Amino acid sequence: NMNFLSGICWSLALVLFWAAPRVTSSWWYMGAVGSSRVMCDNVPGLVSRQRQLCRRHPEAMLSIGRGVAAWTAECQHQFRQHRWNCNAPERGHRLLGRVLLRSSRESAFVHAISSAGVVFAITRACSQGELKSCSCDPRKKGSAKDSKGLFDWGGCSDNVDYGVRFARAFVDAKERKGKDARALMNLHNNRAGRKAVKRFLKQECKCHGVSGSCTLRTCWLAMADFRKTGDYLWKKYNGAIQVVMNQDGTGFTVANKRFKKPTKNDLVYFESSPDYCIRDRDVGSLGTAGRVCNQSSRGMDSCEVMCCGRGYDTSRVSRMTKCECKFHWCCAVRCQDCLEVVDIHTCKAPKSAGWISRT
Repeated sequence: NMNFLSGICWSLALVLFWAAPRVTSSWWYMGAVGSSRVMCDNVPGLVSRQRQLCRRHPEAMLSIGRGVAAWTAECQHQFRQHRWNCNAPERGHRLLGRVLLRSSRESAFVHAISSAGVVFAITRACSQGELKSCSCDPRKKGSAKDSKGLFDWGGCSDNVDYGVRFARAFVDAKERKGKDARALMNLHNNRAGRKAVKRFLKQECKCHGVSGSCTLRTCWLAMADFRKTGDYLWKKYNGAIQVVMNQDGTGFTVANKRFKKPTKNDLVYFESSPDYCIRDRDVGSLGTAGRVCNQSSRGMDSCEVMCCGRGYDTSRVSRMTKCECKFHWCCAVRCQDCLEVVDIHTCKAPKSAGWISRT
């Protein structure tokens, strides 16, 4: 699917350029030709370290593309009930780039979740034997001990340390060329994303013995579903800490002394977010006109909040749903198709529904 590949490659460009709002034809070409012919030398905007890694590991580019698909879907899931929903219209991908140009909470989350997506994808590719440069975690061999006793390392432990190292080298390369406050912010949030994936590495075991007795256990380490990383980073987004540069320019201090100093796991940001109520290219806002809202909610998805006080339209629609479901022994659930009439509420557009003009 050309549209899918083009979208993936735009997002991959976003991972590499971190806030470049312009999409180049080279990235669209990469989407068309696939990983075996990635034209690293023809991609504008890469720093030398990124270009070297691209040449050395061309097969990793396709894996990163899968990671991009994972983090964009996760970002849209986490923001699905908010005015800014981590989305961009078809052929309007530069809007998300505009969001990243700001030093806001949203930018902090995108840097963290996208860095996590690269770690997740590279680690998964290592375990599946798709990359020449890595495999299962080579250190998980022999015997070990945990709270349940002795066990043997077996199977394929996810080599998350390699994924973290690759993501740090590749994703952070551009930021490391800068010494400004924004580069430090991005590096901090990139690292928080990488640490989030590693946080949910879990030990899984299989029992061996007569009648399932655990006289011998074989264990391995596996990454949790990416949703756990997304949920964790979403909590960090909600608790993100506003910071300012310290006097010597080497780190952060909290903007409000009443808040705690950020840890390496926290997300940090410099500037407040726009309200995202109206269409504004400069801040990457699509506005909320036409967005579905929840009339009975009091949260961010409520019609009052989502529609920014402009009001909403209601339309009555009919849809087929599964109903009167019954369990039949053994083992099936049979349902009937029922016609359901529901009210759909959508936000009204502002009086001037076009893009805001700052000229």
